[in-house]
Amino acid sequence: MGRFRRRMYEEYAQGFSSDEGYNNAYKKVKRLKGFYSHLRVYIIVNLIIIVANINKDIFTEGIHASALSDWRTYSTAFFWGIGLAAHALSVFGRDLFFSSDWEQKKIQKYMEKEAANTNKWE
Repeated sequence: MGRFRRRMYEEYAQGFSSDEGYNNAYKKVKRLKGFYSHLRVYIIVNLIIIVANINKDIFTEGIHASALSDWRTYSTAFFWGIGLAAHALSVFGRDLFFSSDWEQKKIQKYMEKEAANTNKWE
């Protein structure tokens, strides 16, 4: 972190250091930033590995088309992807697909739909 940003953060944080909401939001943003950094490194490294496996002996034999179907080409991406998925679950929580109020929204939607259908024939 640069000097200017650090000084700006310290001045800003002094007013909110006792604020629980700010501290929770700050931690959440740091975890989110860590996940996006992890995702960026995952993509870059695995692209390099895959391209390197495909172009193994490019100067002597040419491009290896069989490397596309080789398990070793994708094994690092697969196992690291499991770790990345675990990291995503730790950052976004178990409610990644279904938020805590998802059920209530769906119930309300179906109740409104049912009410519209019953009023339709009256």
